[in-house]
Parts: sequence; structure tokens; C-alpha cells
Amino acid sequence: MNIHEYQAKQLLMKFGVRVPEGRLVEEGYDVGGRAEKAAHDLARERGSSVWVVKAQIHAGGRGKAGGVKVCKDLSSVKAAAQEIMGKTLVTPQTGAQGKKVHKIWIEEGSAIARELYLGIVIDRAVSQIVMMASTEGGMEIEEVAAKHPEKIVKVMIDPTTGYQPFHGRKLAKALGLTAEQTKEAVQFFGGVYRCFLELDCSQVEINPMIVTQAGNLAALDAKLNFDDNALFRHPDVVAMRDLLEENPQDVEASKFDLAYIALDGNIGCMVNGAGLAMATMDIIKLHGGEPANFLDVGGGASKEKVEHAFKIILKDPKVKAILVNIFGGIMKCDVIAEGVIAAARELNLQVPLVVRLEGTNVEKGKELLAGSGLKIIPANDLTDAAKKVVVAAKGQ
Repeated sequence: MNIHEYQAKQLLMKFGVRVPEGRLVEEGYDVGGRAEKAAHDLARERGSSVWVVKAQIHAGGRGKAGGVKVCKDLSSVKAAAQEIMGKTLVTPQTGAQGKKVHKIWIEEGSAIARELYLGIVIDRAVSQIVMMASTEGGMEIEEVAAKHPEKIVKVMIDPTTGYQPFHGRKLAKALGLTAEQTKEAVQFFGGVYRCFLELDCSQVEINPMIVTQAGNLAALDAKLNFDDNALFRHPDVVAMRDLLEENPQDVEASKFDLAYIALDGNIGCMVNGAGLAMATMDIIKLHGGEPANFLDVGGGASKEKVEHAFKIILKDPKVKAILVNIFGGIMKCDVIAEGVIAAARELNLQVPLVVRLEGTNVEKGKELLAGSGLKIIPANDLTDAAKKVVVAAKGQ
């Protein structure tokens, strides 16, 4: 699960991480007036004379797309807010369709001396947490890694011992911080680490992390991603979920515990098991087709769950054919067949449907499909299924 920048900063503050003060303005009446008041309040409370109007979307590259404006007077804040709110920003992370801005963050300006980078992820190869830092703040870390890998320093943190001051000192030295700044950095990095660990994050990225002209560290931007499997422990984080930022099918799938990711193709896929789902998409592409989605119904799906999966796939207008690929272990093939038949009838399915079943009760499942009276295209194996669904999607 992702959250907005302003929400990430609110969480980081709880762990003692310095962030600039700001105010949220949501879409609605008199956006410009409310943004102007927010900036005025920051001026009164914080002495701000420069403000930054920032679009809040779940994607990077907002500045290059016109979603971040630096303003030096209140009238400029008002104009920037009116320009950004409701705008569709197209960035490398949004795709061509872009993302519409529903929220903006009015933030006090920061006197920046240096821009740095800090990130934390899990290195599964060594089962440790890796904290990364770079002097190239403000740039995409992938670009830095490709062009200047020597400018990224990493420390591996054993989760059994956790973050230690020497980790912070190593990073601070690599970043060229002064002795006084290093003391603050050790605490700053520790707060970010505790946030990562205690909130079950899958990623924390602060880009840029700045050194102010006064010599202090602050998170000027922040991105937090969370492990969905651990969200039950964090209802306060779940409450931050912004459904407007998510694909409607993704939202619908999450209600029924379905793993769904929309893609750009025209062949809908319904599979049980993430590995089999990946293999199914690969073989579709191998035979000249393009998958419209990744959809894993799980190992113990019910008839009702299969029906919901079908409905979600068919909400995508690009879908021209559907491939159901089920290996029945815990999940019985006859139960899947019943769900497929019920969904096809209820939805008056018009697009071609290819079904490949294998495993527990497979013969019974095939009998149910054959006797349903529906135009279901049976497949003997995965290669056969892929070839048939690609042909069907092309209308041949």
C-alpha cells in the first residue's frame, strides 16, 4: 500500500524525523482561497515568506510535470493551487494516462544548502535491511545507480541487532557531513529506521533529504510503501489509504482478497498461484498476445470468489478474451468449473473464454464445462491454452 507525501511526513515526525511544516488543501470550493489562507497561517506561525505548492499523487516526477510550484507571495500560492488542483499529471511513473490531482500540500519553503538521498529496503538475498545514501539527492536513484554507482553507499543492518550508531556514522561520513551534522544524522537515520521497522514498511525513500543553511537535516520529500500482509497491525496506516489513487479494479479485488494488477493488454487472465500467473502471462506473450491483468485467486478460492474475479476482469473494456488457468491442489477443479459457469451465465459472457484445468477432480470439472451449454473453449495444456486465447483475442 502507498500513501501520499504529506502522510509519510506525518508518520516520520512521530519517529523524531524533521520535516517542513505544511497544510493540506483538498479539492472543493475556493481552492485558491483556502491555499492562500494555509500559506498565511504558515507565515504567521512559522515566519514563512516562501511556500511550495505540491500536488499529492502516488507517483514521482511531479515537479517535471508541473505539479510543484515555488511561490514568493500569497497571490502566487493562490494561482498555483488553482492551476494544479484537478490537473492530470503525466510522469514516468503514471503512464500515459496520468493521475488527476485531488489534494495539494502547501509547505513552508526551506533554505537548502545540500540535497542528499536516503532509502531503506529489504535485501532478500541476504535477509537483511539495507540503508542506502547518496550525495545525488533530487535525482532518481535508478539513474544514479546506472550512471554513478560509486555515489551510492550502503550499510547492511542485521534485524536481530538493529540499527546502531556506527551505521549512521558510516553513512554520514560518505555524505561528507560535518561532526555536528553527523550527531544529528545518527539520530535522523535511526528515526527513519524505526519507522521502517515498526510500521512494517517495504520501502522508505527520502529524496531529497536536505541539509539546511542552518546545518540541520530534514526530509523535504518522503515516500513510504507498506507490506500489505502486515496492515492488519496498523489500522492507522490503513486509514490513510486513498482509493482515488488506485485502479478501481484493484480496489474491488482487494475487497475479495484477490491479487489483481491491471496491465495494458487485451487478454484477461484468472489463475491460482502467483508463480503460475506469471508463467501464464509469459506464455501468452510468447505466442504473440498481451495480458490485460495479473489475477491470482489464491489456493483456496470459492465459487463466489471466482465469480467476483470474472466481474473484475470484465470491467476492463480492453479485454477481448479470457484465459482461466487453474491447477487444482487445495482448490478443486469442479468448484472452479462451477464458478466459471455461474459467472459466465450471470454476466452473459460475450468474449471468448478459454479454460485449462489440471489437478484434483479435473475430469469432473471438464464434464461440468462440457455440459454447461456455454461456448467455452477447452485447452489440453498451457501451451494449447495460450495459442487458443491469442487467436480468440484477435477475432480469428
